[in-house]
Amino acid sequence: MADLKITWLGHAAFLLEAEKKLLIDPFISENPKAPCSPEDLNPDIIAVTHGHRDHLGDTIEIGARTGCRIISIHEVANYIKSKGVFAEGMNKGGTVEVEGIALTMTHALHSSSIDASGFSFDGGSPAGFVINIGGYSVYHSGDTGVFGDMQLIGELYKPEIALLPIGSRFTMGIKEAVKAVELIEPRIVVPMHYNTFDVIRQDPEEFRKAVEAKVDTKVIIMNPGESIQL
Repeated sequence: MADLKITWLGHAAFLLEAEKKLLIDPFISENPKAPCSPEDLNPDIIAVTHGHRDHLGDTIEIGARTGCRIISIHEVANYIKSKGVFAEGMNKGGTVEVEGIALTMTHALHSSSIDASGFSFDGGSPAGFVINIGGYSVYHSGDTGVFGDMQLIGELYKPEIALLPIGSRFTMGIKEAVKAVELIEPRIVVPMHYNTFDVIRQDPEEFRKAVEAKVDTKVIIMNPGESIQL
């Protein structure tokens, strides 16, 4: 098992580093909590969960500069390709292997319009990813509410690390995210998609206490720019 470094870049953006670098939902230039600029990022792969501006983010600009592989649901990939940047589409339930990293696309309860297109492109359906990297299984749920088949994700893919939103309003809040942890049963959970803006303000310590009162999962609260090493 290789070392895996996970860095939170604020909101739902994460950089996973093992043999290769995988960037998820790079909302950087318009993110008030981002600890870096898009120019600082040189991933081998970008995974995009859905078409909203705060997730598609700087994908096209980073992809054009670096030539990295971009993976998203089919419709979002078509939009990216319309901007002259190559992207690879997939869909829920499927798995692709890129640079030795396996990405399985999972369901998410949300929406997926492509704001940046002026709503002229179909954004398809929102998604999450189970990512096998460096010998670890990492579940990034994307923007979602809690749903019963999270238990199936836990049973099928056994993610050791879950990256889950807690901000409410646009995603699940603390109560729902705690239930998600119960369903998935990861070893570690990292809360995300909160406190970027006032409308998604939450206390992550409240989430920690609620999770640890119910299950053995360890809650790791990160600040933007911080990393954990596994």
